[in-house]
Amino acid sequence: MSTRPEHQAPPEIYYNSDEAKKYTSNSRMIEVQLQMSERAMELLALPEDSQCIILDLGCGSGLSGETLSESGHVWVGIDISTAMLEVAKDREIEGDVILGDLGEGMPFRAGAFDGAISISALQWLCNADKKSHNPYKRLYKLFSTLYSCLSRGSRAVFQFYPENSQQVELVTQQAMRAGFSGGLVVDYPNSTKAKKMFLVLFTGGSQELPKGLGTAEEEMDEPDHVKFTKRRERMKNMRGKAPKKSKDWILQKKERRRQQGHDVRHDSKYTGRKRRSKI
Repeated sequence: MSTRPEHQAPPEIYYNSDEAKKYTSNSRMIEVQLQMSERAMELLALPEDSQCIILDLGCGSGLSGETLSESGHVWVGIDISTAMLEVAKDREIEGDVILGDLGEGMPFRAGAFDGAISISALQWLCNADKKSHNPYKRLYKLFSTLYSCLSRGSRAVFQFYPENSQQVELVTQQAMRAGFSGGLVVDYPNSTKAKKMFLVLFTGGSQELPKGLGTAEEEMDEPDHVKFTKRRERMKNMRGKAPKKSKDWILQKKERRRQQGHDVRHDSKYTGRKRRSKI
């Protein structure tokens, strides 16, 4: 049997409760997911010191959404796996999540988002899990409705694992047909393990693609190069934002959840205080 998850079962079946919990408890998976999310954010090139509304396509358990929250952005996630969304709610993620199939399009009003990211989800649409599924039509439905709900001049960044060059051509053609410009950015193309592919799409006409990491062009350090910074370095440079897990960070998170209509415990002198070990 193929080791690729999309060949084993449809996503809503493959990501059952057991797989969802394993996905969110595996430290290696979490680290890789966060790294790819941070790179996607770099490629999204959002305005500095601004709070944007971002769409997370295939948000899963909210791991990629954590990167958006830490950057001070508001986000909405959509995923087809009920189990993944349940884990996201249990983790008390800060974004709003909804159940939906990317291949059926985006149910949002025009210009609702300032950008979109997607981590490890796009390749699922290249397969026909049902007789009624047509990968060409489903990809076009996704891209055409996504184009509509993005503000003009914004970007969408898809990290994905294409099975072959035909899938790369398939998704790129459907994205361009829907009105996007852009193309593929490949990080570390000569590495087997570190190689990552990002489909970077523009809504504001033709623009120059960012350079991939680990390429000859990237090593030239061009002025317009989008530089990748490690998570710790980026956190140090966050202006006016409380460090994660600090008391101020917890208070800010609780206030955001109150604004979202959630039932949140009242603040007290014990809020954010570390508990002593019982040992």
